[in-house]
Amino acid sequence: MEQHYQIIVRDTEERVLSSMSRQCMEKASPFYGSFADKDEIVQAKYTAYRCVSMISCYCCRDSRFYRSGKLYQRIEAALSYIEKAQHENGLFDYVTCNFFSAPDTAFITKKLLPTFEYLKSLTAPSEEEKRICEQLDKIIHKAAKGIAGGGFHTPNHRWAIASVLLKTWQIYGDPELRKRAEQYLAEGIDCNEDGEYSEKSAGNYNRINNDAMIAIGEVTGDPQYEEYVIRNLNMMLHYWEPDGSIFTANSTRYDKDRLTYPKNYYNEYMLMGERHHIPAFLQMCNRIMDICDDKGLLAPDLLNYYLLHPEWRQTEEAESYQDEDYRVYYRNSGIVRVHSKDYTFTVMKDKTDFLYFHDGTIKVAMKVAGSFVQYRAFSGRSMEEIPGGYHLHQTMRGWYYLPWTDEQRPDTSDWWQMDNNRRDKTEGPDMDIDVYVTESEQRDGVDVRVVTGGVDGAPWRIEIAVMGADFLQNENVAQYLRGGEAITIRKGMTRVQNERDAIIIGPAFGEHHFMEGKEDSEGRMAGASTIYFTAYTGFDQTIQLRNVRTQLERENRL
Repeated sequence: MEQHYQIIVRDTEERVLSSMSRQCMEKASPFYGSFADKDEIVQAKYTAYRCVSMISCYCCRDSRFYRSGKLYQRIEAALSYIEKAQHENGLFDYVTCNFFSAPDTAFITKKLLPTFEYLKSLTAPSEEEKRICEQLDKIIHKAAKGIAGGGFHTPNHRWAIASVLLKTWQIYGDPELRKRAEQYLAEGIDCNEDGEYSEKSAGNYNRINNDAMIAIGEVTGDPQYEEYVIRNLNMMLHYWEPDGSIFTANSTRYDKDRLTYPKNYYNEYMLMGERHHIPAFLQMCNRIMDICDDKGLLAPDLLNYYLLHPEWRQTEEAESYQDEDYRVYYRNSGIVRVHSKDYTFTVMKDKTDFLYFHDGTIKVAMKVAGSFVQYRAFSGRSMEEIPGGYHLHQTMRGWYYLPWTDEQRPDTSDWWQMDNNRRDKTEGPDMDIDVYVTESEQRDGVDVRVVTGGVDGAPWRIEIAVMGADFLQNENVAQYLRGGEAITIRKGMTRVQNERDAIIIGPAFGEHHFMEGKEDSEGRMAGASTIYFTAYTGFDQTIQLRNVRTQLERENRL
């Protein structure tokens, strides 16, 4: 991928220039050598990431910064700051939340390792490259000991830690590093048959886990670890939206609903595509570079990987990966992804925002919401495939506490000291909600039928969060959208649009006026304009979502 390499060299130089403008070079400052992030926060992790880009350019013969004396001074200052920020036990702080953090130390070490491995492989390094390598060696060796003695918070942390411990065991031969890594690996890898890791974080932690699995597989020689990666990367082929972004609404982590592009998956698609001869993965590398070009994004920050894997420059794949129409149901993950020419839609089990419809520039999310006992919105507890679509169901169980019996009565009258879970309850009534999502016969959108029963007279609603549209029009309403609006619509079809696309939603219904802020609220999606259709239970209503571009192309046979 010689063309990719040239673009990555150019864009890494841009990163270096931008980073240099944010590097503290005041020798009297305690932050000398560090880099401030976009929030003006200074810490070792961000500095390490920026430093790696600098070292990559410094070592790259094709970079204008190759063996630049001025750049070396910046690198030396950054590495000195990282050494200074490292605790005596080898750990670093992630100052916004985690202190003496083994996981964040593992992430820093993971970032430094490819550059360290490259410098060690040089047959004729300069004196400056030798010193950089020695500084990295000191930081990494000290970090490995700290990581081995630390703990973790989240599932992906285990694999970041285990992979770094194995990599550093391979370098330094300390048996305690391998022993601790094996303790983590004994828990078993949390990647299901669909290729999804437990945090379901397509926007970030899936690729973090993949990187770890690749490293573990390289050290252990066990092919099962790369099988997890291939499984996940195949799944991710169905997670791209029409605008090139990643579908993130299924995530349990911070990337949920964030606009994220797939550029950080480049090295995984490249490595696995080349190693296992998978053309679609190499095509994804082309697609990722196309997305970066189309969106005006800098290329992936992976020059250090190209230095470590010079054979990548000779790898060629002419095609860019293109989404064909697909319908996939990942049963273990509880998610359906459908791609149909101009749009995608997603149906999810166990999510209150159970449906997403995305036409490239406009995205809508649907929720069935209200208040029933402790429930604030429908969340399908079961999902099954039906002819033409999918059926979600939830039974909301009604209940009330009963007074203590003489045998149960606690020794206190303080409510908060009572173990109220021990109380008897009277059960019922129950509310049943069924949702049927089917693709329209013309394949220009979906129909969503919502059926409520078991309880009559409860004021519930359909919430439709709209993102990317700037104008809404209905027979009774016409207004510009800026994000954050809440609009109750009582009848007719509603069109949401921008200069490029439009989606038609309806027919609307309105039996009551929803007042946000009462006990029947679940938080609205941040930044979205929200449309409400309202009704009293039980009701049986069908809402259409139609992509206007698809309709026009069909009608005019464009």
